[in-house]
Amino acid sequence: MWLLFLGICATLFLARSFYRLYLHPLRRIPGPKLAAITHGYEFYHDAIRHGMYIWEIEKMHQKYGPVVRINPREVHIKDPYYYDEIYASASRKREKDSKFVGVFGFPYSMIATVGHDLHRFRRALLNNFFSKKSVLELSGLMHEKESILMRRFEKAHRDNAVLHLDDAFAALTADLIAQYSWGVSSGFLDDENFKNDIRQALNEISAFVHVNRFFPILSTILRAVPRWLLARLRPGATAVLDMQDVVAQQSTTEKKASSRKTIFDALNDPSVPLKERSPRRLEDEGLIVVVAGTETTARTLTLAAFYLYQNKPLLQKLREELRPTMPTPTTEASWPQLEQLPYLNGVVNEAIRLSYGPIFRSTRVAPTEALKYKNIVIPPGTPVSMSSYFVLSDPEVFPDPGSFKPERWIRSAEQGQNLQKFLVSFSRGSRICLGMNLAYAELYMTIASFVRRFDMELYETTFDNIRVDRELGIGQPKEGDFAVRAKVTKVIED
Repeated sequence: MWLLFLGICATLFLARSFYRLYLHPLRRIPGPKLAAITHGYEFYHDAIRHGMYIWEIEKMHQKYGPVVRINPREVHIKDPYYYDEIYASASRKREKDSKFVGVFGFPYSMIATVGHDLHRFRRALLNNFFSKKSVLELSGLMHEKESILMRRFEKAHRDNAVLHLDDAFAALTADLIAQYSWGVSSGFLDDENFKNDIRQALNEISAFVHVNRFFPILSTILRAVPRWLLARLRPGATAVLDMQDVVAQQSTTEKKASSRKTIFDALNDPSVPLKERSPRRLEDEGLIVVVAGTETTARTLTLAAFYLYQNKPLLQKLREELRPTMPTPTTEASWPQLEQLPYLNGVVNEAIRLSYGPIFRSTRVAPTEALKYKNIVIPPGTPVSMSSYFVLSDPEVFPDPGSFKPERWIRSAEQGQNLQKFLVSFSRGSRICLGMNLAYAELYMTIASFVRRFDMELYETTFDNIRVDRELGIGQPKEGDFAVRAKVTKVIED
């Protein structure tokens, strides 16, 4: 019986392999035969080798060209000039791949929404909250939170303490997005360790993104496991679920009539269909908004600090540019004022570029449209992807891509080149990052504040601590988590 069973399995596998190689609609797309036959190839490199498939994809492109079949049903394209074709505007229907969204682990959130129309509906509920006008109205809150962080930096100087800059900046961005989402502060900036246990928990969860993608049922199972048992199995998961409980509580808390309208108010408005106001939907959306508004912006701020304090001439050049706008170290400058400064603009753009944002290959499906790349036709309904990492590190677009060069943005502007179109850290098209304006405001105002006010020395931190060696949704170094430590050596008085 066992021999018969194994024989049947072998026959089915061979039949399926024959179909995928010789009869499948993607049979003419070049790529490794093993990748075309089975998802096991991808699973091995991502789930077993811990986020290494991105480098295998890079090798495929070196061998087969800009268009490759990376698994039985997905095509990957490596060409920065084709990015806007995949991540198109709302006038062209683009959906997410239902087989890929399990990577997020929060199926009722906007980021995991597959359908084009449902995504547009969900996004429309929150668009006004993240418009440039709405973000500018937050200036007072931003200055308030930044002042708290600057005081923490001053205290670190007095105590000769080592600052974990990634934790510190994450505390700032977490407090801001929580205040905006819930109407109350999360208290990260006031915590002695910037509540870095939450960040550590999120890093642990990110380590399982590829396992979640192949086994999306795991997120449902984790919710059903008693907390005491989960604490033993995966301690980080309990911290994230505890955080989600806070989100759930805030989403249902009645606000005073005079309180500012929050994101949860918009999501829970009576005009929204009842099924879109379920507790699970509010929890998933609320947590994703907070997590997305925390980690990526904090990482960009951390990268900016790393490169600025590593390169003192660059730091001094930026500080001198800031002096006319910020005559004293404690002068509060607005986002519109700061974005007029060419060198600061270059610093912000380089920090965004080299922080990469989410680098996983975010798939798109054109349900009714065949995509064409030169003489290659990709059938409708095919998942097509591109990693932002490949665009942001393309040497033809960004010469010497691994170097932090703010001048490249000044030079491109003087030459009339639109280098901004290749800055895809926030993605593009109809699903471009909802919080992009908030992120830009935080970046301009916070970088200006700490550069104008502090000298720092990196402490036991090298490029190895920030280098992208693995893809776990975001980029991570080969060993440990992304981290930058520093000491404040001087508080500038003039």
